Amino acid sequence: MLKLERKECVNMNNDYLISMVDMDCPCCNKTHSLEQRKRLTQSIVKDETVDYEEIYFLCPLCDEEENEFVPAGLMDENLLRARDSYRQKKSLLTSYEIANIRNYYGLTQNDFSAMLGWGDVTVTRYESKTIQDETYDNIMRMVYENPMFALECIDKHKERFTPEKYARIRKNIANKVEEVGNLYLKKLEINCLYVNYEEENDLNGYKILDIDKLANVIGYFSQFIDTLYKVKLMKLLWYADAIFFRRHGKSMTGLVYKHMPLGALPIAYDEIIHLPTVKVVEELIYDDISYRIRPNKEVNISHFSLEELSVLEVVATKFKNFKSKEIIEYMHKEKAYTDTIPNQVIPYSLAKQLNELR
Repeated sequence: MLKLERKECVNMNNDYLISMVDMDCPCCNKTHSLEQRKRLTQSIVKDETVDYEEIYFLCPLCDEEENEFVPAGLMDENLLRARDSYRQKKSLLTSYEIANIRNYYGLTQNDFSAMLGWGDVTVTRYESKTIQDETYDNIMRMVYENPMFALECIDKHKERFTPEKYARIRKNIANKVEEVGNLYLKKLEINCLYVNYEEENDLNGYKILDIDKLANVIGYFSQFIDTLYKVKLMKLLWYADAIFFRRHGKSMTGLVYKHMPLGALPIAYDEIIHLPTVKVVEELIYDDISYRIRPNKEVNISHFSLEELSVLEVVATKFKNFKSKEIIEYMHKEKAYTDTIPNQVIPYSLAKQLNELR
């Protein structure tokens, strides 16, 4: 049961005008322009207080004690915002995220419920008023993250669809399998290699591995540096994480690095170069095969914070013209390398003694 509890806003900056609307005013029983406003307020959802943005109407002609109202339809929207705030607090999918998952596969609410073997109106309720439990939440997440799982679901419950609708939906899902299936498997491989680093500590820079952030960082370096090879990329990643840790007490990507002959090398180094922002091109250099990292799609800098961009720019600018051998020799002089032994995981705390790049 969700109960609304109106409380004063923290400050006036949290209450602002959205638009002016001509309508019948129940406060003064006149038709005139009303202020549609939004403010930060609180509600109690499942016995927990959550913050959310409430939309309401204000009559400028009435006294301050009775100059606000919320139509029934708008009340439902406000209640949904409160529930979604609770969902975010509990790391559950919001109503909008659930809708985005089914739209990703071109499904109606009833289609999504049928595909998962649930009651006809289950998804409709999740998108309008009911808060899902963790088990159902995990199933919906898996449908989005793993198109193969979605394909298994539609095949398992095909009897709930007409042959024509089943064929259409299955084709949509199969296209997603072809489009992103390999990425899902690659992420799975990487996560498996990081199974022992699922808690924040000094070895991962107090950050759980963020594969999407990592993909964007690799993409950024590939766009900024034309002659980027695998060995050099690994050192750029270490410097980006180490400098960010030194400045902010947390790594940028959550990668874990080991002391190896060629310098700091992240766990899953072979797998991370196959993330979708880059492509690997094999080149023959003096009878040796080298792996050149080329951009695969443009990385939007809006994916980074200003603090992240500052570090990435420093690292890319410093090492842009370094050859792989030069950056290896440079890294070998760092205390993080000299104070660790072969195959040892390099603690991020040693990055505090890193010479800041200029």
